[in-house]
Amino acid sequence: MNFQSDNKGYYGIFGGAYIPEMMFYNINQLQNSYLDIIERDDFRKEFCLLLRDYAGRPSPLYYSNRLSDHFNAKIYLKREDLNHTGSHKINNTVGQILLAKRLGKTRIIAETGAGQHGVATATVCARAGLQCVVYMGALDVSRQSPNVQKMKMLGAEVRPVYSGNKTLKDATNEAIRDWINNPVDTHYIIGSVVGPHPYPDMVARFQSVISEEIRIQLMEKTGSETPDYVIACVGGGSNSAGAFYHFLNEPKVRLIAVEAAGKGVYSGESAATTQLGRPGVLHGSLSLLMQTLDGQVIEPYSISAGLDYPGIGPMLANLFVTKRAQFLSATDEEALRAALYLTQNEGIIPALESAHALAALEKIDFKPNDVVVVNISGRGDKDMETYLNYYQSKI
Repeated sequence: MNFQSDNKGYYGIFGGAYIPEMMFYNINQLQNSYLDIIERDDFRKEFCLLLRDYAGRPSPLYYSNRLSDHFNAKIYLKREDLNHTGSHKINNTVGQILLAKRLGKTRIIAETGAGQHGVATATVCARAGLQCVVYMGALDVSRQSPNVQKMKMLGAEVRPVYSGNKTLKDATNEAIRDWINNPVDTHYIIGSVVGPHPYPDMVARFQSVISEEIRIQLMEKTGSETPDYVIACVGGGSNSAGAFYHFLNEPKVRLIAVEAAGKGVYSGESAATTQLGRPGVLHGSLSLLMQTLDGQVIEPYSISAGLDYPGIGPMLANLFVTKRAQFLSATDEEALRAALYLTQNEGIIPALESAHALAALEKIDFKPNDVVVVNISGRGDKDMETYLNYYQSKI
């Protein structure tokens, strides 16, 4: 079975480009040029050099003795939190800024939830000398203040969005409106494997460096390129797409995607799309979407701003319906508990998003020789206020 997209951007039944006429110029330009550009030798060379010398790759693959002992398995942490800007998001923004410059674009827009993609976008724009506008839900602006300040210091304009639930979905809506109104000089750096074709495929390709490195690093550490499990959190799905990418056609590798259950999958305050969603179109692609019977988007909820999204990318939706990946969910409480455990036992403070992936370790019955890789997609600096409030409540 092929788990990559076809030439129209479909992963099985999911994907495509469901766009208004006013977006045709932008999307058609990308569809006709992205593969030709990113597969050129000069592009690959510059991309790889920047990932190494600017972003700090390869990110370490760290063997956690204490987690391994506790969960009775061999647990490795892929340390994307150690990248420049503090998450996996830099991989994609480095790739897209190089693409944008080759397309002659002079202005960059982006959406962000937890702020990590916004910071990564502002960072590469500062380096490239391009104007940067980041759309961010007003609720996320207030709960992710450290990242907002970083974006502003980097020279980006942060535009709060007050519509809807004031979170990631609403920020994406506004970014799309901006792009429609500025098709010639502006490139939209989408931060996840969502949106119309070619974005899901393009972002997955840029993020696939994660699984490419995991294979090399595991060979060095264990003598085998393939683990038994790869675990990653899922909002839109960029870090999981990157961590899974080079294992998609390795059926013995179990892929575990962890969604945000919020206050409980069926509590009415959740973002567990595969449990609550059904096929629908959002932000330009057909995927799984939390929606009412008449097709209105159901507002998601998660304590984690980066997972607070009512859908998943079409690649992940296809992995779900084909059962190539197993989808679990973690509540706010489970994620907070997992983050505190890692912090106090390994001295690593993970992002709240990554904490959801860590929470899955409690839900799987491992064998002692199982090799498990958990993708730590970001660091927890931005979440310190939430963590401190939780920690103080436990004293």
